[in-house]
Amino acid sequence: MRRFRSATDAAEGAVELAHRGGRRLRLADPGEIAREMDRTAAMGASFLTLDEPGYPRPLAALEDAPPAIAVRGSPAVLGAPALAIVGSRNASVAGRSMALNLAAGLGSAGYAIVSGLARGIDAEAHRGALETGTVAVLAGGLDRLYPPENIELADAIAAGTGALVTEMPLGWEPRGRDFPRRNRIISGLSLGVIVVEAARRSGSLITGRLAGQQGRSVFAVPGSPLDPRAEGANLLIRDGATLVTGVDDVLEDIAPMAARESRAPDLADIWSRDDSTAETTDTGPLPAATPDATRDLIIEALGPSPTEIDAIIRHTRIEPANVHVVLLELELAGRIQRHAGQRVSLIG
Repeated sequence: MRRFRSATDAAEGAVELAHRGGRRLRLADPGEIAREMDRTAAMGASFLTLDEPGYPRPLAALEDAPPAIAVRGSPAVLGAPALAIVGSRNASVAGRSMALNLAAGLGSAGYAIVSGLARGIDAEAHRGALETGTVAVLAGGLDRLYPPENIELADAIAAGTGALVTEMPLGWEPRGRDFPRRNRIISGLSLGVIVVEAARRSGSLITGRLAGQQGRSVFAVPGSPLDPRAEGANLLIRDGATLVTGVDDVLEDIAPMAARESRAPDLADIWSRDDSTAETTDTGPLPAATPDATRDLIIEALGPSPTEIDAIIRHTRIEPANVHVVLLELELAGRIQRHAGQRVSLIG
């Protein structure tokens, strides 16, 4: 969109760029799109795209922000400063109580509470913020709520001041691999993530570490070293997460970040600026195909570990514009992954 301005031109250009990177893409049929939009509207839901003013600003800042999200409930809650509370599905009574009290206290302080609608800690966090505003991020489509026992809670969230959010299409049944992908949205919507209980290999621990990579604050509630459910949270504290014993611990740490976020411009305002000197706002025809030798040099400079794009430019001595075009080709072909801090890595 930054390069082509027109959505139609960008979609057609994406097909050609992906083909250069080694993958064939098919544009969706307009009839399929219209039917999905109608079905979504019939559920009382709507779409928000990356270039719209209502799209959450913290999420838009991610390198891999979803181009579109489906929202059922109140989109207004996505404009509030948010904090995520996540934790074990098999939570203790003390952990559930802590999640409920943190959510209620932080909600009263003006923060929306984000979580994943899972059993245990997630569900208690949503319940604690039902009156003040909570966001449930789904791993499946809006019509495929999981787990089934939380469908009533999901309906209550959507009927009140909260919202259900997903990047998945209608009919999408959540798979195991979809939950870590969902977790990046939980942390991406939030100024910080609070881990209440988490085992060493839990998805909640992944969410906490994703928050750190995204430049968000990471909090953890300490637990007994004899309880496996507290092992992940204790590890986060050992690695530098802020120890949390109550609401004030979070508010004190997050206040400066919340103030900066309130002054940040909307992505739509940035994209609407007429800056002819900015490389990311180049317009005009699709750039010429990159010579294979140039592409090979850039691919050779990449690896499975995230590498700064500026380092690739310095190493290859290739014009920055050409490097960015090749990286776009490879991304559309599914061959690279983007990371925070203008870094990229090869996939597979």
